[in-house]
Amino acid sequence: MIRIEGLSKRFGRRHALRDVTFAVPEGSIFALIGPNGAGKTTLLRILMNLLRPDSGQAHIMGRDSRHLGHAHLARIGYVSENQILPEWMRVGGFLAYSKEFYPSWDAALAVDLVREYELPLDRRLRNLSRGMKVKAALTAALAYRPSLIILDEPFGGLDVLVREQLIGTILDRTPEATVLISTHDLAEIESFATHAAYLNEGRLEFAEEMAALSGRFREVEITLDTPAPIPAALPDSWLVLEHSGVLVRFTDARYDPILTHREAAIRFTGVRDISVREMSFRSIFLTLAKSRKPSCV
Repeated sequence: MIRIEGLSKRFGRRHALRDVTFAVPEGSIFALIGPNGAGKTTLLRILMNLLRPDSGQAHIMGRDSRHLGHAHLARIGYVSENQILPEWMRVGGFLAYSKEFYPSWDAALAVDLVREYELPLDRRLRNLSRGMKVKAALTAALAYRPSLIILDEPFGGLDVLVREQLIGTILDRTPEATVLISTHDLAEIESFATHAAYLNEGRLEFAEEMAALSGRFREVEITLDTPAPIPAALPDSWLVLEHSGVLVRFTDARYDPILTHREAAIRFTGVRDISVREMSFRSIFLTLAKSRKPSCV
């Protein structure tokens, strides 16, 4: 559905994206994650042809994003945290206006979404709460049943119940669509994303299935017979190492039940015990944010 190759973008001296390459499979729910300023919004704006890359290419549905035509845009639903709505319009007028751009507009679905979101059709957009504005934008983006839904930090500042409602709507009402969602809040996507890509300071550190990601990260704790110094040379995949007395803790980003234990035995003398724990996606993200180390080696 989306193919990105060698994408780079600078704003003055700042590198927003650095040679980013990955693909979003059709039918996936793909989370683009990373701290604020990582380059997520820049990447999505390039996809939507709101920005031009300095180098590289982005393709959507086989088409260069710089040459998206009406037929392609009519199959893409886009909602951004900073999206500007015609706030002088009433909700009903906004939806009627949006309908004219999309031949595939499903009037029955629009009515269902208005009812489910309890949207006040007679109120002007400028008088709505942030949550209601997001609901209005989502209604306009989902009513024509897009093949691709791109969401740029859409749920920031919303309470948990509203987020759950909006996420549930996207999954239930558009089951065949591909979803690309950017976020720095793991609570939004951990329960439903099928794939994830991690951006850090414009660099792509990994892009893979959630199951594979969860499978290779482990928290490791080594218990030594006596306190010992930390060796100077450690594997690149050992992240956020902590040392206290006879305990050594770290996250292994390429955990292997044989190799990791062998590496520990080589680097430390008097290993009494090695315990290993699975990690939540949130824990993985926090570890990467702390380490500032590429984890896709």
